[in-house]
Amino acid sequence: MTTAHSAADRTAFKVLGAISFSHFLNDTMQSLLIASYPLFKSELHLNFAQIGLITLAFQFTASLLQPVVGAYTDRHPKPFSLSLGMGFTLAGLLLLSQATTFPLLLLAAALVGSGSSIFHPEASRVARMASGGRHGLAQSIFQVGGNAGAAFGPLLAAWVVLPHGQKSLAVFSLFALLAMIVLAGVGIWYRDQHRRPKKAAAAAGHNLPRKLVRRTLAVLMALMFSKFFYLASISSYLIFYLMQHYGIGTQEAQYHLFYFLFAVAAGTLLGGPIGDRIGRKRVIWLSILGVAPFTLALPYVSLAASAGLTLIIGFMLASAFPAMVVYAQELMPGKVGTVSGLFFGLAFGLAGIGAAVLGTLADRWGIETVYALCSFLPLIGLLAVFLPDLRSGAAARGAMHPAATPAK
Repeated sequence: MTTAHSAADRTAFKVLGAISFSHFLNDTMQSLLIASYPLFKSELHLNFAQIGLITLAFQFTASLLQPVVGAYTDRHPKPFSLSLGMGFTLAGLLLLSQATTFPLLLLAAALVGSGSSIFHPEASRVARMASGGRHGLAQSIFQVGGNAGAAFGPLLAAWVVLPHGQKSLAVFSLFALLAMIVLAGVGIWYRDQHRRPKKAAAAAGHNLPRKLVRRTLAVLMALMFSKFFYLASISSYLIFYLMQHYGIGTQEAQYHLFYFLFAVAAGTLLGGPIGDRIGRKRVIWLSILGVAPFTLALPYVSLAASAGLTLIIGFMLASAFPAMVVYAQELMPGKVGTVSGLFFGLAFGLAGIGAAVLGTLADRWGIETVYALCSFLPLIGLLAVFLPDLRSGAAARGAMHPAATPAK
């Protein structure tokens, strides 16, 4: 009990709150891009494939750079790079508000993605530094800010951008400026931590052979594919699906997207602490595979039932990501930036590729057919049975012979 209390006392909640708030501002600005798709589609006469390419430009830029940034800052910490990343986002938003051609939209999306590539690995590292040993809780606090921002963006698009037009996006560059100020303060704390005498490194939490570590990473990436391809179908195309399938207006569809993203935020907040208590493998198993019955039913229900199912789906899928990030950090101790960059980058990249692929398929087969096909993706969650239990001293031996049910 004393150990738990001392760990809690060391948890720097002010720092966690600051990076969570900055994550909220960052992802609010990013989600404005996606939520403004109907405006761009009508004013610039874009098709679904072009909408997917805009998402790809944003997500792919972030996914390529994040692992590189994370690996570099593992060796050369840059406390004030967080503010620098927000500068890219600010420039991207200003360009987005003025873009009159498709190539300019792609450039603006790429600038916003570059800001994310710098922000996420370092902010995730700060979360672990400030955790006081409660890594799942810290990761959830950090991530929930981003999910809340992603949920808030569609509301701002419905209230401000759609009524007042594309140029109103420039107002939200003030969010980036505010985040730069907050993150400068975080950078000072981060710098001070590195100036303190270093404690002796803790022993690695597992004794898994390298071959098993590589196999486990491959399983995690397959689960990431399942999760983020499906999330791409919701976040990028839910508005269009609801408008076509149920015949509702753009603004009403925006509210449904908000409901989904709000559930994602709630799932993210709880996923980390639950993983601290019951084990990360169980959370991953239940959240990805357990959501399958709801995704399979989604294309065939009424509008009201669809809203309820998207709430459940968003909550369950989102609870996996904090657990997956911390699980991977424990799998590769000492490489927090590399792991964070890899997983956040993979999340962005898979979402971007998914958006582009699904957009092309929607142009060819129709958005309703695409939703029916995507409903099977969570079944890939069966692969979670191959994840070793990192809390067990016999992890290496037990993982070579996986059981039919998730381990404790």
